[in-house]
Amino acid sequence: MTEKTADQLVMDLMNLQARIQKRTGGALSAHGLGLSDYFVLNQLYISPSQKMRRNELAERVGLSPSGITRLLNPLEKIGLVEKESNPRDARVSLVTLSVQGKRVYEEAKVSFSEVSRLVFEPLDATQRSNFAQLLKALL
Repeated sequence: MTEKTADQLVMDLMNLQARIQKRTGGALSAHGLGLSDYFVLNQLYISPSQKMRRNELAERVGLSPSGITRLLNPLEKIGLVEKESNPRDARVSLVTLSVQGKRVYEEAKVSFSEVSRLVFEPLDATQRSNFAQLLKALL
């Protein structure tokens, strides 16, 4: 087997990413969520108080401040998140996972986990471990 070039590896990674996005997107749509919505709910869910500053949330999910605002507005409208002012600093706004948002996230997580399991099903435990090490080195 010939050694793959960096270009080929990047193309393969992009192809894998597209496949994963398609599968996870389909599973999450059954819960009324897109992948970015899920990432936001996940970050809020794992936050100790299930509350985060808007700019910190944007950074964690890889969005600009305006991008996170555009994403949060519909989530707030359907009751999955709540916005509130920071009592210590009026310039800072907080985003909280609502009770309904927590329920929807927990249901969506089951679907996300099942797709994740299926994505890596072709690999045995050693291959998954090696893949995780390689990803860690690249990230």
